[in-house]
Amino acid sequence: MTDVPRQRITDLRSLTLAPKLGGFSARIRGWGFFLPEWWRNYLHVHSYFEVCYAWQGRGTFRINGVDYDVQAGDVFVAKPDEPHEIISAHDDPLGIYFWSYTLVPPQVKGEPTEIDRLLHAFMISRTWVHPADSMQSTLDLLTGEIIRREPGYRQMIEALVSKLLLDTARAVTDVQPATPDTPAHDSTDMLVRDMVRYLHDNYNRPLRVRDVAAQIHLSERHTNRLFRQVMGESIKAYLTRFRLEIAAQLLLEQQSSVTEVAYATGYNDVRYFITLFRQHTGFTPAVFQRREGTRFVLPEG
Repeated sequence: MTDVPRQRITDLRSLTLAPKLGGFSARIRGWGFFLPEWWRNYLHVHSYFEVCYAWQGRGTFRINGVDYDVQAGDVFVAKPDEPHEIISAHDDPLGIYFWSYTLVPPQVKGEPTEIDRLLHAFMISRTWVHPADSMQSTLDLLTGEIIRREPGYRQMIEALVSKLLLDTARAVTDVQPATPDTPAHDSTDMLVRDMVRYLHDNYNRPLRVRDVAAQIHLSERHTNRLFRQVMGESIKAYLTRFRLEIAAQLLLEQQSSVTEVAYATGYNDVRYFITLFRQHTGFTPAVFQRREGTRFVLPEG
């Protein structure tokens, strides 16, 4: 296609984009673009997903205390509450696109679709960087559509944004098509994946470990042990963190009260919810809402 001015991707900020992906609800929060020069954005966290695509150069993506080399053609992902920063190389400066969005799981129980399975896996993925050369063409198409604004451009952009979010999830997960020929995964991983999906499907109501154990027909003790073995934390700790991450994303919509968000994430005691939220983020829900979900992490010492 004809070359388009890459930086015009930021024109997408003028549109409200809220694609439905399976049972998930996404809402785009922002678009950005950095030219290839030396820069560093310093350690910070968001309450939403932030995705970067390197279109030129090299750099370092530091996330959760681990450094990853990134280069042109790589996509790299920061999930909610993951401390991260990007440092451009001096000798081959990094140029990136970046976009951010909230992603809320289905509110209604039902058989998960393939997209639901993909996005559930994306939310717990432990892959943060992966090559994704084909993403450039999608970004070029998006930029061209918003520049030209030809008839139907909104529908084209909505479809391309859905593709961009799904391509991101595909890049950092290993979810295979649900066919009879799909090879079996490790049984423990499959059990824990079922547990996680159950938590994601039911986080908005009271849950106990025994409810999860009943779904996979194991004792509570064995269920918790398997979960901790794979996920590195207890079921209760994971559920609390997940609920509060969803609460933070809902608060950013600016349309729900603190009480409504508490109820929507399984907390019938609003005061307890506020206490937990403050312990998790350092802010009350009301203050967090005003700060729009980003905070910088002060260096130690």
